[in-house]
Amino acid sequence: SHTGAVCAVPSSFPKVTIPAELQSAAAHIAVNATSCSVTCGLGLQVEETCEITPAGERRNCTTRRSHCTATWGCGLLHFTVPVGKPLVLSCLSSDVIDLGVRGYSCTWKLAPGLITMNDVLFAPFRNPGFAVAFSPTKEADAGTYRCDVRMLKTFRVIKRIYFGVRVIRGDLVDLDFGKSLTREQELAVRNEEGIEANGTLVDVEEKLHFWQRKSFRRSLIGIGIGLAGVVVVSVALRCLQERLRRGEAENETQF
Repeated sequence: SHTGAVCAVPSSFPKVTIPAELQSAAAHIAVNATSCSVTCGLGLQVEETCEITPAGERRNCTTRRSHCTATWGCGLLHFTVPVGKPLVLSCLSSDVIDLGVRGYSCTWKLAPGLITMNDVLFAPFRNPGFAVAFSPTKEADAGTYRCDVRMLKTFRVIKRIYFGVRVIRGDLVDLDFGKSLTREQELAVRNEEGIEANGTLVDVEEKLHFWQRKSFRRSLIGIGIGLAGVVVVSVALRCLQERLRRGEAENETQF
């Protein structure tokens, strides 16, 4: 026969006495935080930290800004720049950089002459900082620039963004939106954005030539409609006169 050993289990656990120092201690806990300032990559948030007493009361609350992360993929941004104009591509916003980026690193890659997100086409691009500056921009600078932000502790990518840069000659295309608008489009834009204090829509219309005003065009439309009506009435009267003449001629031949 086999003899089994039986362990005695105490019926109750001994009481634990919490020292008086711990009973009166307060803990610092983050009680609230704003949402991240970005929808992708590295951003900022504001945290509220309070001292929590054993009774559950909050005291000595403080707020501080801290880094936060969202979805790491930020997609593709397009830029069209004339030759000779300056351009800056920044992988992180200025407020994030101002808070400190010692715990992060940045690497750049380039697909020259292409607008693409195909990572196979990218080659390393030497740039030490979180921004690439072109001053001035040259045609050879066209292409897609990829920026990766990593955490130094884990080397995990927390942000990837592509910058598609098109460089055009200044004498080929005028990118000034205002210069390409007609008078009517300018008035429409002014209506949407609001007329400045030193001018009204009536003042702007008065500066136009008389054939460019809406009132002149409305008058032309009214005159055209009137002339068309006169032509229709005159044609109808002529047709009626012809029928009457034919009827009279037929009556005379019968007699």
